[in-house]
Amino acid sequence: MLDQAAIDALFLKARTQNKWTDQPVSEAELRQIYDILKFGSTSANCSPARFVFVTTKEGKDRLAPCLSSGNLAKTISAPVCVIVAQDMEFYEKLPQLFPHADARSWFTSSPELAAETAFRNATLQGAYLMMAAKLVGLDVGAMSGFDKAKCDEAFFAGTKVKSNFLVNLGHGDPSGVFDRLPRLSFEEACTIA
Repeated sequence: MLDQAAIDALFLKARTQNKWTDQPVSEAELRQIYDILKFGSTSANCSPARFVFVTTKEGKDRLAPCLSSGNLAKTISAPVCVIVAQDMEFYEKLPQLFPHADARSWFTSSPELAAETAFRNATLQGAYLMMAAKLVGLDVGAMSGFDKAKCDEAFFAGTKVKSNFLVNLGHGDPSGVFDRLPRLSFEEACTIA
């Protein structure tokens, strides 16, 4: 069992960030985040997520036209905005990632299954990214308020990679945190069968 501090950092005291300090995030921290998240489970170890760590002015200038007006300022001011995406041809890596079966054929024979698997597992990997970032001491602000088609054109043109959601990373300014919103009770959300 993790200690209470880790549980607090991951969930109980973690808050979605909307404002950021000017404290930078290093490439070493980004590599550490990936080195943790890459071990999170995906079906058949398919690992379809692809991550673009937008840190430069040039990268943010490319991202800005893709953002909704409500997400523009908090994203541009964040030290890092991660584009969490999925490789729609992730199965091409399965001979390397899942060598004990011909898993590639499971997906080449069903485009629908491939698309569903890419989206579900990349989303899981995006959640692993958020947890890993919190474990290395960063704050997180995830969002979906952006134009995916524009983002794909700006960052993934000519590829089979499609954007999923965005995650701002950095050191949060507590003045930008909203009051905690309610959650559903166990009885409202869960059934034991």
